[in-house]
Amino acid sequence: MRTPRAARWIMIGLLLVAVIVVHLVFPDDHPLRAAIGGNAAIWLIFVTIGGLIWAYSQVISRLRTRTGVDENKQSQPAGQPGSFSETELNRYARHITLREIGGAGQKALKNAKVLVVGAGGLGAPALQYLSAAGVGTIGVIDADTVENTNLHRQVIHKDASIGMPKVFSAQAEMEAQNPFVTVRPYHRRLDDSIAVELIAEYDLVLDGTDNFETRYLVNASCVKAGVPLISGALSQWEGQLSVFDPARGAPCYQCIFPKAPAAHLAPSCAEVGVIGPLPGVVGAMMALEAIKVITGAGAALRSQMVIYDALYGESRNIRITPRSDCPICAHISA
Repeated sequence: MRTPRAARWIMIGLLLVAVIVVHLVFPDDHPLRAAIGGNAAIWLIFVTIGGLIWAYSQVISRLRTRTGVDENKQSQPAGQPGSFSETELNRYARHITLREIGGAGQKALKNAKVLVVGAGGLGAPALQYLSAAGVGTIGVIDADTVENTNLHRQVIHKDASIGMPKVFSAQAEMEAQNPFVTVRPYHRRLDDSIAVELIAEYDLVLDGTDNFETRYLVNASCVKAGVPLISGALSQWEGQLSVFDPARGAPCYQCIFPKAPAAHLAPSCAEVGVIGPLPGVVGAMMALEAIKVITGAGAALRSQMVIYDALYGESRNIRITPRSDCPICAHISA
């Protein structure tokens, strides 16, 4: 009939209403009722299903509007920066509907590059949540292989991955969970020869290593490259984390820990143990801080350190400040 689309839907709606009215008003044995199904329930089910489909399409349309996707333009490839496929919109819908994240925040996550140093206790949950959140490019550097003793807490790795380099084990799990992210594995130790150059390629660094030598190297390299650092640490039942960002007035890691403690004062997890879920708690908090830094949501833990005591369920938030004599970052605030 070449009628406008809206008019067509109005006619279809009126026809459905008429059919349902016939079923409700006419007697059961009326021939007109028999000709159109004999029972209003069939038509009511049809209308309900149609309504659900319409409601879903409206939700998708709203998400497209919030992310800036123009439905009248040809779809862009899912891998293109800032563009989202319909599957991605559905996947990240709970993020996009958050007022503090929205479409702009999810775009920022998709366009972000985050480097995670260490794919162990803290790196494992951080990597899982960063990939699930839709961070577009995630680098992971670690020289270790998966061991049986890792599996009670490093939940990104599986029993079948024992003997595999941790970066490749983590990559496989991250890509299986979210094929829309790009994972860059570096199966090697972070050292002076590559630290600054590698870190400068990323917008943000998460440090989940277990030795002070690497922590100081990561911190110095982040300060030199002007990249924020989210650092976490664990021991037995206690964890801590902070956002070190001297470029924005916060201290660096070496401001708070000028010297590495004696070995007997900071024993490794292998020596004193660590409760299995604790890395999950602190690693997830590191991923959360990363999302906040990238999207600008809320207040990140700059100039603050959270200390979590899992044994007694207590958390402390302490204020930390830059040191004027810090050899790493004093020149920034000077």
